Amino acid sequence: MADLTGVIGAMPEELAALLEPLSRPSRKQEGAFILTRGRLDGHPVLVAQCGIGKVNAAALTTLLILKGAKRLIFTGVAGAVDPGLAVGDLVISRDAVQHDLDVTALGYAIGQVPGEAMSWPADPYLQAIALEAAQSRPGVKAVLGRIASGDQFVASAERVRWLRESLQATCVEMEGAAMAQVCAKWEVPFVIIRSISDTADHSAGTDFREFTPLAAERAVQVVRQILRRL
Repeated sequence: MADLTGVIGAMPEELAALLEPLSRPSRKQEGAFILTRGRLDGHPVLVAQCGIGKVNAAALTTLLILKGAKRLIFTGVAGAVDPGLAVGDLVISRDAVQHDLDVTALGYAIGQVPGEAMSWPADPYLQAIALEAAQSRPGVKAVLGRIASGDQFVASAERVRWLRESLQATCVEMEGAAMAQVCAKWEVPFVIIRSISDTADHSAGTDFREFTPLAAERAVQVVRQILRRL
């Protein structure tokens, strides 16, 4: 029997296209979260929405691991930091870092949790099949890069420049690094799939609302391709 894969999204739009095709779905409330168990493309999955932000992502990640998930995939949208990215392009996590964590006054690198790594690398196998799946989509640019996460919606060209220059980030969002940190503690493999919904500048709010459905759908299709390759 195939191992259980946990799939997390922050918003309903990021999971809708995954929940609809599930076979034999069963839903269960666990605390604040609704977990949907079923089969997707022949693979057993546990799908749940965490809500916005790092604490929500960490809480759900822990729950899915305790419920038996042997690997975790985060799917959703992000703002572009790499100027070569456009709406609809795909970013597969090389690693993830918290951009709003700052203990530099005590000698740590920006984004580094004291006593822990500065960033958390994605599982090499999941990373490889995710990139292969993303690059197989015609007309869609897909890159491997650093996911920067923080509890803020970035809508500033100056902040984007800082993310690029200080952290070498590829895109920015609000949950992925929290999942990555929890997975590292439990030694559970993970990968983050992000599709660009906006360029994280002054027009980010408008672009985010307009393009999130398209971007989320593209990320979900990569998740399905990953499952078929497991």
